[in-house]
Amino acid sequence: MQVPGLTGVTATTAGEYHTVAVRQDGTAWAWGNNAWGQLGDGTRTDRLTPVQVPGLTGVTAVAAGRHHTFAVRQDGTVWAWGLNVWGQLGDGTHTERHTPVQVPGLTGVTAIAAGRRHTFAVSQDGTVWAWGDNDWGQLGDGTRADRHTPVQLPELTGVTAIAAGRRHTFAVRQDGTVWAWGDNAWGQLGDGTRTNRLTPVQVPGLTGVTAIAAGDYHTLAVRQDGTVWAWGNNALGQLGDGTYTERLTPVQVPGLTGVTAISAGESHTVAVRQDGTVWAWGDNVWGQLGDGTRTDRLTPVQVPGLSGVTAIAEGRRHTFAVRQDGTVWAWGLNFWGQLGDGTRSDRLTPVQVPDLTSVTAIAAGDYHTLAVRQDGTVWAWGDNVWGQLGDGTYTDRLTPVQVPGLTGVTAIAAGESHTVAMRQDGTVWAWGDNVWGQLGDGTYTDRLTPVQVPDLTSVTAIAAGDYHTLAVRQDGTVCAWGFNAYGQLGDGTSSRSPSPVMVPGLTGVTVFAALAAGDSHTVAVMQDGTVWAWGLNASGQLGDGATIDRRIPVQIPGLAGVTAIAAGSAHTLAAGQDGAVWSWGANSYGQLGDGTTTHRLSPVQVPGLTGVSAMAAGDAHSVALLQDGTVSAWGRNSWGQLGDGTTAARLTPVQVHGLTGVTAVAAGSLHTVALRQDGTVWAWGYNDLGQLGDGTTTRRLAPVQVQGLTDVTAIAAGYFHTVAVRQDGTVWAWGYNLWGQLGDGSSTARSTPVQVQELTGVSALAAGYAHTVAVKQDGTVWAWGNNSGTQLGNGSSTDRYTPVWVEGLTGVSALTAGRFHTAAVSPEGFGWAWGRNNFGQVGDGTTADRPRPVDVVIQEGT
Repeated sequence: MQVPGLTGVTATTAGEYHTVAVRQDGTAWAWGNNAWGQLGDGTRTDRLTPVQVPGLTGVTAVAAGRHHTFAVRQDGTVWAWGLNVWGQLGDGTHTERHTPVQVPGLTGVTAIAAGRRHTFAVSQDGTVWAWGDNDWGQLGDGTRADRHTPVQLPELTGVTAIAAGRRHTFAVRQDGTVWAWGDNAWGQLGDGTRTNRLTPVQVPGLTGVTAIAAGDYHTLAVRQDGTVWAWGNNALGQLGDGTYTERLTPVQVPGLTGVTAISAGESHTVAVRQDGTVWAWGDNVWGQLGDGTRTDRLTPVQVPGLSGVTAIAEGRRHTFAVRQDGTVWAWGLNFWGQLGDGTRSDRLTPVQVPDLTSVTAIAAGDYHTLAVRQDGTVWAWGDNVWGQLGDGTYTDRLTPVQVPGLTGVTAIAAGESHTVAMRQDGTVWAWGDNVWGQLGDGTYTDRLTPVQVPDLTSVTAIAAGDYHTLAVRQDGTVCAWGFNAYGQLGDGTSSRSPSPVMVPGLTGVTVFAALAAGDSHTVAVMQDGTVWAWGLNASGQLGDGATIDRRIPVQIPGLAGVTAIAAGSAHTLAAGQDGAVWSWGANSYGQLGDGTTTHRLSPVQVPGLTGVSAMAAGDAHSVALLQDGTVSAWGRNSWGQLGDGTTAARLTPVQVHGLTGVTAVAAGSLHTVALRQDGTVWAWGYNDLGQLGDGTTTRRLAPVQVQGLTDVTAIAAGYFHTVAVRQDGTVWAWGYNLWGQLGDGSSTARSTPVQVQELTGVSALAAGYAHTVAVKQDGTVWAWGNNSGTQLGNGSSTDRYTPVWVEGLTGVSALTAGRFHTAAVSPEGFGWAWGRNNFGQVGDGTTADRPRPVDVVIQEGT
């Protein structure tokens, strides 16, 4: 039966018990359950026939979660309404929204998808953004933190499509590969295991994929050849392979070819073929297969009487189809009026949704539905108990109502009870249930009308899981937010996030192994042994054969198998697995060790130096620790910083006198420090500010022991100060202290070690020009000293004389510090940087100073 009065429909979507359609004029219409406001008409009244979502025009796409709804407008903004308990509306609150509210920070959105309580959006730049419920890691940001506003999925680039299941998430990349994360209890990630994944993993053996769909616990993919592949839970035959056998890896759905689109409900699946016919299989207790029966089907059956179909959407237990003439047809469970035909009667065969025409996109939540019309408006209907219809009410709608204030929508997605919409301008808007932060607006407040997901722009696609949300940006990166208990945010944690976090791990380049910061440049060695660099390049210190500053990382050609790196003021060193050392950049004092004083724009090998395990670089001198525990040095030696008993510059390595059993080395601007196996520290070179720690200000041409310091486990050297960590986790410092870089609460220089105040449990540290940073065993980062370049990362530029916490940065294992910038890396290989960025040394693609940590992202092809 046709949904009466609904014509010109271009898209539809279905939530658990509500439905939304988009008409050609860009208006959105909704009907069905409205207990959470998921119809977007400003009420909680169920609607048995479509009502227009008020204030919402220019809608191009809609998506429905379980009890919330989203619309994408022509301007790329996203609007949301409905249930918001998990933050699935992306407006930074938990406030239920009965009318559309814009998802802040999302622009240029081209696609949206809604899970049960989470949502995803893709921006024009190919980045993905997510928000909402993240208890299972379904947002893909590496955490389990719910996100109330959209978070970008870091290092997930080149994404063309996304899909969100109940607690798991999928992305298709430009190369046709499929990546998954989140809950995997039923094998729904397709990686051959039942292990939950907090960051994306590739689905093996699946290539050439053009479309994906995710049900509660099962997943499907369409390949370029029109075949369909399925995996995960199969208790009701939803995989379509003729069995009830669960599949941990993809299996082909037999007898089904020429498929162009696919959609998945709770436990049923629907596909559209090139000839416009619709086929369905799986659970059918509510008639959601549309074949006139309530019999489950283990293999695909044709939905009778339905032809010319261009798009489909499935709610939890109901299904929608859009025909070429823009009309919308629906079948299945209708208790909340989610079919939009003005009744609450279940339908075993398709009926038309009345008064809904010119629809371009649809999305279905658990019990609510949304449609985007050609005019960019969004219409919603069905359950509205969480405000997921976006109409400003909690009234269920049995027919479509327009989501007010939402225009220019191009895509929509629906979670269980929240909705996400992408507008033409690439912004994302969300509404409905926000209890897990799935709306991405930084709060846990439900939204009854769309709110914009803040700080999220250039979005090209969105998707929503039950309680989490995702977005893809133009650059192919993915952001996620919301519920994350199963790692569905993909950020490596299980913490929910009410704001978008980047999903790491899908750049095609392996993750960071180590970072090193020079004066105004940064260098990284990746886990695959390649080396990347960015920032100031006036002396060729980036090693890319040019002297052009780089704002984003560029790979250094010809270097492979690198295990260690070091960065001086304007030169760089790298050691390979074979113990050989390569150098490049400034060479005025022979600091490259190649026997010349010629600057090098690309790496040259340091002759006669083998068996190197670690290195350090000062202003214009270099130090190497050999595997036998001896130390060699070369370059500038005006203050005895080479430790060979002279002040003569050395163009090739010379051994440091009388020093054996060394386990670590560090280099300041004009002094050098070594840590021995017995836990003692030795220093040499410039000492006018007490940085050698021997109780004097006498320069030393050979190593002297630092007084009163034993049981040391790690060392670092700033320009004119030195720092050490002891076995008990305390930190000790000495030398210049004008800006508080010793952390003892004063600005007094110290010629012997003093303890850094109120800092224990430290495992590693780094020192810049006049600031110091430390990472504790719990992965938190603390900083003190000069902050003129915002290099302390605490959001200010005020110098600190005692340690301050770098807020929001956790899971760190190692640090490096430049003159006025700082960088950190995690055991998983994520990289962050902050501080002065005038030469692009932070690596975020800009030259804007960063007072707080930002992700360092390696882009493919650079």
